[in-house]
Amino acid sequence: MEPNDLNRTAPEGQFSQEVENATVPTVKAEETTAVTAPAEEPVAAGSIDFSDEEAAAASEALENESDEAADISADETGAEENDSLTPEKLADKNKQEILETFASLLESKPVGRMRKDVEAIKIAFYKAHKAETAAGRTAFIEAGGDPEQYKPATDESENRLKDLIAAYRNKRDAYLKELDSSLEKNLKEKRQIIEELKELTAGSETMGSTFNTFRELQKRWRESGPVPKNDSKDIWETYHLHVENFYNYIKINKELRDLDLKKNYETKLALCEEAESLLVNESSVINAFHKLQKLHEQWRECGPVASEYKEVLWERFKEASTKINKAHQEHFDAIKEEQGRNLALKNELCTKAEELAAMPRNSRSEWDKASDELIEIQKVWKTIGFAPKRDNTRIYERFRAACDKFFEGKRDFFLQVKDQMENNLQAKIALCIAAEALAESDDWKKSTDELIALQKEWKGIGAVSRKQSDAVWKRFRAACDKFFARKSEHYAGLEGKYTDNLNAKKALIEEIRAYTPEEGTSALDALKEFQRRWGEIGFVPVKEKDALYAEYRELIDARFAEIRGGEKERKMERFKARIKEGDGRHVKTERDRLHARIRQIENDITLLENNIGFFAKSKNAEAMVEEVRRKIDRSKEEMQTLIEKIRIIDAQNEENK
Repeated sequence: MEPNDLNRTAPEGQFSQEVENATVPTVKAEETTAVTAPAEEPVAAGSIDFSDEEAAAASEALENESDEAADISADETGAEENDSLTPEKLADKNKQEILETFASLLESKPVGRMRKDVEAIKIAFYKAHKAETAAGRTAFIEAGGDPEQYKPATDESENRLKDLIAAYRNKRDAYLKELDSSLEKNLKEKRQIIEELKELTAGSETMGSTFNTFRELQKRWRESGPVPKNDSKDIWETYHLHVENFYNYIKINKELRDLDLKKNYETKLALCEEAESLLVNESSVINAFHKLQKLHEQWRECGPVASEYKEVLWERFKEASTKINKAHQEHFDAIKEEQGRNLALKNELCTKAEELAAMPRNSRSEWDKASDELIEIQKVWKTIGFAPKRDNTRIYERFRAACDKFFEGKRDFFLQVKDQMENNLQAKIALCIAAEALAESDDWKKSTDELIALQKEWKGIGAVSRKQSDAVWKRFRAACDKFFARKSEHYAGLEGKYTDNLNAKKALIEEIRAYTPEEGTSALDALKEFQRRWGEIGFVPVKEKDALYAEYRELIDARFAEIRGGEKERKMERFKARIKEGDGRHVKTERDRLHARIRQIENDITLLENNIGFFAKSKNAEAMVEEVRRKIDRSKEEMQTLIEKIRIIDAQNEENK
């Protein structure tokens, strides 16, 4: 049996006492049964990029290659574990330095020990590549570039990386081919040794000569090296069988046998103690496991011990080995459990990202909000460790596909918006041209109406690019301002006539102030007549216009308010009576009509308020703005009346229940 097989419970060997001074043939690490640790996965970077996972996915092929050719000795495995590069060791290097390191390793380091180095180099390179790309994008945007138009420059260093990886793979392929050839050569040599060993039991040489030949065959066996895994067990068992047969045949003298047994006992006792010390002194479970493999190789190379110690030593060695193997297995079971949880979390994030990618959006704000949500999901993704190896690439590709689908949709939307903005720009340029054509017109009334219509049309056109918005607005505004400035200059020449109009309007204000309704006459008609006369008088001097109009407006509004107050109460009473007398269908129709009118008034108020913002930017617009504000106040007053009527209807409905 193989001492490395720790799950067996049988005694260490089945050899006779005559065989126990023999040296058991050397079995390399490839012939042992070991729990293969999953590859350690790099820690995710803090920024929103996926260079580490992309490198990990890209290096999976290398890992597969390494599975096909396991390290041929425990010493070499330990060397790779101790002197391999890590992403942290390369964190302070730029891409050129990383590539130089890679090239140097290809020249100086055995290719069979470079797997972890290549993985670390790819991860470090793509992190540096991503950081460089992000810096370039930031510089492009700060220089005034459109983020959607940014394209990173061709990176020749990435091509060099690929060339170096190809060179590594070529060297490794040659190494694996040579390794396979070496293993087959060793197998052939070991079969030849077994044939020669068979012949020893049939020869006629003296015992001393025969034993010397046997020792030489043992030495050749140890020096012949490893064989293919598929043949390892069979060739070792066949050899061991013939070793046993040889010892049964020659029966070495007892003194030599006892010396050999004593030496083997001391060696195996030391191996037991060293295995037990690993449980106490070695902090790394993985390192302890690798060292245990070396101890098992040494145990195999050591010959048998006296029968009274055989079982005791083996059980002691096996007990320490079992504990180390258990800790090793528990370590990777914990990693496997954690990776299972990571897979579940990543599946949830994939679902959220896919939902965001599938949701339709019709505005810039909606896309911006969704982008923020997806970036937060990406940040959470980066805090989660790797999934199980068989699922890690699949789940990453799923998440990457969902993110790509989202940003492709966003890009398509903004391309459409860009096209629409371009159409809007052309429409506004056309309005600028039309306004500039009217700027020199002397047909004041017609041109004023046309410019106002152009202004309304301008408001109905959607947004344009920020780079063009200010320029095209200033152009349109300049044309409008030029016309209205010329119009103001024209009417300023009419100042003499305006003075007469001023005196006439002052007299009319006093007439309104002194007016007292006569019995049997309509006060409302009288006030309307005052308004008609005011409108017919014409313009007054500009410096007097606003104050005079404000006085008139305040006075006429006050007189109208007096009339409307009483009239409103009478109308409300008539409305209540009409509601009480009306049937249910009529009342419902009336309520719907009132609601419709309220919505219309709300729209009118919104339009008037927008007009205030537009007129406020124009020169000499105080009177116009004031008139609009009065319209807004009247509209709000009407809306309040309508609301009161709805309340009357609702109250009446409650009474009828």
